[in-house]
Amino acid sequence: MSRQSETDDSRIENGTASDPMRPSDHVDGAGPADGGSEVNQPKLGLIGYVRFFWRQLTSMRTALFLLMLLALAAIPGSLVPQRTADPNGVVQYKADHPQLFPVLDKLQVFDTYTSVWFSAIYLLLFVSLIGCIVPRTKHHWQALRTRPPKTPARLTRLAGYRSVAVNPDTVTTAAGGTNAATGLPSVEHAVTRAMAILKRSGYRVERFGDSVSAERGYLRETGNLVFHAALVGVLLAVGVGGGFGYTGQRLLVEGQTFSNVLGSYDSFNPGRWFQQTDLKGYNLTLDKFVTKYEERNLDALGQALDYSATVTSREKGGEAKTSRLGVNDPLSVGGTNVYLLGNGYAMGVTVRDGKGDVAFKDVVPFLPEDSNYTSTGVIKVPDAVPDQLGMVGFFYPTASKLSTGAFTSAYPDSQNPLLTLQVYTGDLGLDDGVPQSVYTLDTSGLKQIAGRQSDAASIELKPGQTKTLPNGAGSITFDGVKRYVSLDVHHDPSQAWVAGFAVLSVLGLLTSLFVPRRRVWVKVVPRTAVATGPDGTPDATGPGEYDLEYAGLARGEDPNLERAVADIAQRHTSDLGVRMPQ
Repeated sequence: MSRQSETDDSRIENGTASDPMRPSDHVDGAGPADGGSEVNQPKLGLIGYVRFFWRQLTSMRTALFLLMLLALAAIPGSLVPQRTADPNGVVQYKADHPQLFPVLDKLQVFDTYTSVWFSAIYLLLFVSLIGCIVPRTKHHWQALRTRPPKTPARLTRLAGYRSVAVNPDTVTTAAGGTNAATGLPSVEHAVTRAMAILKRSGYRVERFGDSVSAERGYLRETGNLVFHAALVGVLLAVGVGGGFGYTGQRLLVEGQTFSNVLGSYDSFNPGRWFQQTDLKGYNLTLDKFVTKYEERNLDALGQALDYSATVTSREKGGEAKTSRLGVNDPLSVGGTNVYLLGNGYAMGVTVRDGKGDVAFKDVVPFLPEDSNYTSTGVIKVPDAVPDQLGMVGFFYPTASKLSTGAFTSAYPDSQNPLLTLQVYTGDLGLDDGVPQSVYTLDTSGLKQIAGRQSDAASIELKPGQTKTLPNGAGSITFDGVKRYVSLDVHHDPSQAWVAGFAVLSVLGLLTSLFVPRRRVWVKVVPRTAVATGPDGTPDATGPGEYDLEYAGLARGEDPNLERAVADIAQRHTSDLGVRMPQ
């Protein structure tokens, strides 16, 4: 058998015959049958695994993934009402979705931004960004203090390479720093001028013999670090600022005044480090609320086009100021932003008991149930004699009677207002010390004296009317209809910080995207040997003649690198008075 056949057999046995690029004596590895042993990976151990997971957590890829995950985790907070911003909306959601509510509540969806899973993502992102920024900042600082690299021996392999001959045929004008014997720019002058031009172009330069090494674009990495540091700043500002802020809700009826004190809020959610002294004193009066409805388009008849509230605010020690409060148009007063969340109708009623005394006189807000503002509400009269009174009311802004005899609202504006009441007597349970909702009435243990389950029909009232209650329970007067608004008062001391960090992050991102990172070299190559001309005859070079070589290298994508090198070459040769080849 020939030696070639033995080699081929050996290649087949070693599994390398299918790869002609491998040498004939290549062996992938010796198996147990050949007396070898399998490759054993080293065990990491506890410290090794901790180091591995730390590196994965602090990688830029993980930080970007967590940032995207945080944005996705915030979506439920915009789909369902939140307890901190709209507690009444949460109660209404529970009434509308009795089966789904316990599941979402268990998942903390109604407390999205303080939930365990959202906080975990938030903290992981915070740690990941810091763990990513600190070592990169150290490395970037060292890179800024490092000299540009030495000029490569062969520039021909780099981008934008070009060579310009300097000889009597290419020198067009007399320039400073010329050789007195030849009239050509000296090597020293060429290198010095190259350094000056590159410095003016924003490069860091370093001379290595008869060549110049220049680099620029470190601002790109600086912008990248500023962007990620600004994200950390946003996270810190939101986290710390939220601890000093507060959010409160208040339902305000036309003509009523709200004072910025703790007892005036319907619900209040303070931050971790909130103190009552943080409440700046001011008053806010709702003068008028107006809604504009669609009246021309029959397909959208009655649809609300705009909400507008006229309010009068007065800060402590200041003068009264009338302002407009609208949707997405908050009012800034006393260090807070007041937002308009919702609106509805409030019933002005006067209830007299069996003795004829006024037992209740107030404006009671009703909650809208549909787009035409059919609203429900509860009137509780604990001081009535002989028995306490409870009423479940239905309000129809534009009352219309169906064929079944039931009422409905045909239009959301108050054009034909009607109030119907189901009346109950008995112990309302208000003296038990257990808090109750002002929007619900527990009818268990109560006796209905007007309504479907009694001998008397429901009480029907129009504004200005008075009706007598059955069984000598007294009377009720419908004084009129007013509008109310639901206000959200928000104090966030971190807003200015968040805005500043957001602007800083945008500037850093733009810098990292549009500042190129590149290196440029200018090299002077003296002619010391006799060159051969195109026809093969010797072409002796004269004294002082040399070639100027230019080239560049980009770190990352840089479509303008060749153009930048050409521009440097053009400016340099023009400064030396050398004609560029066509």
